[in-house]
Amino acid sequence: MFAARGHIAVWAGLLWLLSSQAFAEVRGASPYLPLNLSPQVERQIERVLILSGKPVMSRPIAAATVLDALPDACKIDQALCKRVESYLRAYMKPYGVTGIRLEVAISNGGSEVPIPNLHGQSVDSAWRVVASGYWQFGDYVLANVGGVVHDDNATATGSFLSAGFDFAQIDIGFRDHWLSPLNDSSSLMSTEAPTMPSITLSNYKPLTPLGFSYQVFAARMSRQNGIMLTDTTTTSGYPRLAGLQLGMAPAPGYALAVNRITQYGGGERSTNEWSDFIDALTSSQNPTDAANGVEFGNQVASITSSFLMPGKVPFAVHFEYAGEDNAYAAGYRLGATSLSVGIDLPRLWNDFDATFEVSEWQPQWYVHHIYPDGLTNRHRVVGHWFGDEREFGNAIGGRSESLAVGWQRKSDQYWRARYRTMALDPRWERYGTTPPYERYRSLGVSLATDWRGHLLEVELSGGQDIFGESFARLAASMDFASQGMLAAAVIDDDATSSGGELFIDVGGNDTLVTRILAVGQPNPPDERSRSAHLGIGARRSVSKRGDLGVRFELDDVDGQRLLSLRALDYRYRVLPKIAISGFAGFARYDYGLPTNGYYWGAGLHLLDILPKWDVGIDYRHYEKLSRDKSLPTDPPPTPETHPRLYIDMHGTSFYITRRW
Repeated sequence: MFAARGHIAVWAGLLWLLSSQAFAEVRGASPYLPLNLSPQVERQIERVLILSGKPVMSRPIAAATVLDALPDACKIDQALCKRVESYLRAYMKPYGVTGIRLEVAISNGGSEVPIPNLHGQSVDSAWRVVASGYWQFGDYVLANVGGVVHDDNATATGSFLSAGFDFAQIDIGFRDHWLSPLNDSSSLMSTEAPTMPSITLSNYKPLTPLGFSYQVFAARMSRQNGIMLTDTTTTSGYPRLAGLQLGMAPAPGYALAVNRITQYGGGERSTNEWSDFIDALTSSQNPTDAANGVEFGNQVASITSSFLMPGKVPFAVHFEYAGEDNAYAAGYRLGATSLSVGIDLPRLWNDFDATFEVSEWQPQWYVHHIYPDGLTNRHRVVGHWFGDEREFGNAIGGRSESLAVGWQRKSDQYWRARYRTMALDPRWERYGTTPPYERYRSLGVSLATDWRGHLLEVELSGGQDIFGESFARLAASMDFASQGMLAAAVIDDDATSSGGELFIDVGGNDTLVTRILAVGQPNPPDERSRSAHLGIGARRSVSKRGDLGVRFELDDVDGQRLLSLRALDYRYRVLPKIAISGFAGFARYDYGLPTNGYYWGAGLHLLDILPKWDVGIDYRHYEKLSRDKSLPTDPPPTPETHPRLYIDMHGTSFYITRRW
């Protein structure tokens, strides 16, 4: 999925990107900022990147990336820049200890589920130690030393050797991988599980004016027993994980990436390490081993985007559309999909900030018939934290939400409240709901402050897990290698003007719906639907005549709700009063259960018919929105009728736009 047709195309593309930088001025290897920093430090680094218009599509973030973002952010918030610059000084020496964090906690309740994104640490864990440091051997080689130890596990997270340049840096060791712009979840790779040993090749300086970036890695997962070898035999061993991210940032404040990981090998399934790795990166279908008659491996892919909107209230909008397999005989169409949206407001008003994220997934995530433990490392899923909030193997669909609100109360105090909730949807009947699940809820309030020159954090959290077990936890941690905090931010309002605008569309739609319930057999006749249309979006100028943005569209199609997410919304002003547009994104149709897919289209717009008022008409095409046949009213999922149903739509939306 999302791979080149053959090996040559992928590697030729990477070689071309690298060679284009060969004669340019280059820098050496850069250390990375650890994931799961103090909430205040983490938030301020995110603010710098958003204010400077640099989307982050993967983590860990190179220290050089944040350093490059400071000049633009300093034009808006000088105090914030001083705080982040002070933190980065620890990475500008020949060697240094960048963190020694000790946490102790007391807990109560019967729950033992993991805390999201903390390398497998559970809510009843009593202590944790996190350390990180580095030693620079010249400009092009550095050694990173670190580890995460708690009473559930110990991993050398942050211990790896780095060598290379800004356009090609190789990291060998226990390096984290987070393949998403979202802050609280990542469908493919996150820090939910302990870190795996890996080899990674990537760049931290964008290549060419289009801002190309890449990341290729090979990792070894923990041991699994019962791995399918043939239809009748199994083997035991260490599965491999191949990962690939190809991204681009063609305009300030916008980035797009395609990602994939493939679980393969393990025990006697491993044959030629290099050949298997190349197949894992580039095969667009699950190839079948002719001798054994079983699939090559377990593939997962995603498309992610990030849009940053500057201004007096800057914000970021992140999209992630992921799938556990292919659908409808095409490598780019995803099955068992997951759709995530995040909105990040780094400076909401006064000294407040907020982040909201929502994810919704269809069944079959992180499980696979070849690998009995699925996409896990040391019994924790490698992606979204919802995968550990269930009885593993009972992979039904569901939905999660996360809301975090921060408050910089004083120069040395940062308060944050985070609420998470999740529920599995029993309407996915084919996958069962045994044992009976309850709604997961978690609320935590933390204070990060300066105590005797070091960062001190205290957090009180509690809630109920998916099995109905309650938990309460009081934790305190101190980073003995950190420095004190500086004054709160002072925003230069004159520097926040950006040429961006918000807008609302109100109008109607005319849509033709085609339902494909049984592939190769007669289906219901097409139906035409007409109803109201609502859109909310943002755009910013990226050239003299071009604007780029995102948009949320809501329609009622044949009595069912249709939510369309424009991850790419480009408008070109051909004349002062006339513009054309092209767009693409993802859609969710509430056809009994979430039915997801791609959509794209084009539009014509008459600008300023009245000041700040436009008129527009769009043609929209929705391609194979799909889901499993899980409702009693769905046709039976037999081999003749296919286990999934599909819906095509196309039509027009016409609307009046009000801009601000």
